[in-house]
Amino acid sequence: MESDATAPQILDETIEQQVTSFNSNSSAQQSDGEVDDRRPTLLVTNDDGIDAPGLRSLVDVLVETGRYNVSVCAPDSEKSAVGHSITARGNIAVRQVEIKGATAFELSGTPADCVSLSLSGALFSWSKPTLVISGINKGSNCGYHIVYSGTVAGAREAFICGVPSIALSYNWIRGKSHDTDFRIAVQVCLPLIDAVLSHLVKGSYPQGFFLNVDVPVNPGQHKGYKVTKQGTSMIRTKWEAVSPKNRLPPLLSVNDQGIGIQLAQLGLEASTAGAARRLNSADKNVEIESIAGPENDAVLDLQYLLFKRRVSEHEYGEEGDDLDFGALQEGYITVTPLGLKSHIQSDVFSSFKNWVSIVAELGVTSAL
Repeated sequence: MESDATAPQILDETIEQQVTSFNSNSSAQQSDGEVDDRRPTLLVTNDDGIDAPGLRSLVDVLVETGRYNVSVCAPDSEKSAVGHSITARGNIAVRQVEIKGATAFELSGTPADCVSLSLSGALFSWSKPTLVISGINKGSNCGYHIVYSGTVAGAREAFICGVPSIALSYNWIRGKSHDTDFRIAVQVCLPLIDAVLSHLVKGSYPQGFFLNVDVPVNPGQHKGYKVTKQGTSMIRTKWEAVSPKNRLPPLLSVNDQGIGIQLAQLGLEASTAGAARRLNSADKNVEIESIAGPENDAVLDLQYLLFKRRVSEHEYGEEGDDLDFGALQEGYITVTPLGLKSHIQSDVFSSFKNWVSIVAELGVTSAL
């Protein structure tokens, strides 16, 4: 029998050939898109998915100007409100997508994954884009909601990697907004995008932040740009018990699974049963879902508590005209510089520092 010592090398060569072929196809499409080294290169991503009207409107407008090389890397499905999550384990599937005038890929990962992989040099022929634009999002991203936003995370990931970036969002209101508004929202942001690119090329663009831009519900009637601070607005949510009629899929038969999975299920059964008993003993009025498998199989009868998040359509918070949410409601295009560090007010920092010194003097045990 021959030694298989060369197998890893052969496997590496095969993967390398696949990547080379992948990049060759990418380069071919870039040639069709008339890439010009004299033009700035823009990388576009979002969290609503590559087929979202916001992203398609953004790409269309950018391509139509003829002033940029446009590359796209976005999630293959909606990834709204995933924050700055990344795919730390497992593989990410990548597929090239046809978007007129641009080189585009869709990923099975998050917005942060899209930007990180794009900047790694594995997908595009360029080594570094001039600017990353994330959006345009369906819904505003102001105040505390910035923490949850996958759109903002896409821009933040670029900033972490040392690339200037902008997150764009449109204040979509149900019953008032239409898909055609995305295009108008992009057009009213073009002067800002052009100004950023112009100063980036000249080397005169300020450093140390990325931009979060929100466009008002009537983009064609905006009152102008306003530089704002991040406020404290947020969208309220409620949790409701789900009706038992909305059943989960049946579990697999224990007989068809390995002993490890059986033990795990037994542990889960004991845990959920105990939780159900505690809830029942406390007379809590909560729906408990019982799930059973096929009638002819020996299956575990597990119990689930089913809840669903109900999100309000309205945002609440400070409405000062120097804050993002308040200025947006007034009809301004808000431009909010953001960073990575959490800045604590000096008086709060001093107060906490004083508290720590008191605890240290008393000793931790006595202080408690």
